[in-house]
Amino acid sequence: MPPMRKRQAEGAGNAIVNRSLACLRRMFSLCVEESKIASAPLIRLLKEPPARTGFVELPEFLKLLAALPAHLQPYILFLYYCGSRRGEAESVEWSQVDLQRGFIRFEAAQTKTEQARIIPLPKQLVAMLAAIEPKTGRVFDTTNIRKHWNRACAQVGLGRIIEVEGKPYDPRYEGLTLHDFRRSAARNLVTVAGVPERLAMRITGHKTRSVFDRYHIVSTEDLSGAMERWEAATENLLSGSSTSQRSVQIRKPRGRKLLKNMVALPGIEPGFED
Repeated sequence: MPPMRKRQAEGAGNAIVNRSLACLRRMFSLCVEESKIASAPLIRLLKEPPARTGFVELPEFLKLLAALPAHLQPYILFLYYCGSRRGEAESVEWSQVDLQRGFIRFEAAQTKTEQARIIPLPKQLVAMLAAIEPKTGRVFDTTNIRKHWNRACAQVGLGRIIEVEGKPYDPRYEGLTLHDFRRSAARNLVTVAGVPERLAMRITGHKTRSVFDRYHIVSTEDLSGAMERWEAATENLLSGSSTSQRSVQIRKPRGRKLLKNMVALPGIEPGFED
């Protein structure tokens, strides 16, 4: 049986198989560059399923947050508001936190893009972190997060736990994932709060616009709201009035104001510091 088919038979999805195939293709390319072989074989990747589009609205998130134990709430709040990657968040030490000015600094070695960045924190999270003692070691406590996460999501209707025959203590979970918070943060920053995409990308840590666009999910309500604002503007234009009149409310980006409300950094503009 070909290795690719064997991996599929073992339960690996096409996306996982493709990551291995990509590594193999890169190995052959390096061999060609080093003149180890004359040419590289053609390696075709499998068709992958469409990217996940999951995100959670603020009211649902607040219910989920209340269903989680207190020690997990700072970590969950940080992922939802800031859209950080799990690995980045879990590696943060207290020495990187400035509660007085309300930010966390990621060092270059901690980020996937290898770029240091400053993350402004919401006031609720600053209050949570201020109450934690002692302030040594890792900032976020993720003890038993899988069990608590699955149970809380099922409780508020964002997931379900499926019993597996022969595995009474290891049920299967389907539903919202922690990674879905990156999509939630991208959408909330840009679509809900009106933060410019450039600033939002600096907070979430997306390096390229193409990748960020996959995370910036647009809902049906977002599209309907955009059309309503456009219709209001056209009606005003046709009536001979100026779009600057108060009768037409066209929301403008409020990114800088929003970030300054989240955190005040003397001498530092949020989202621009490396």
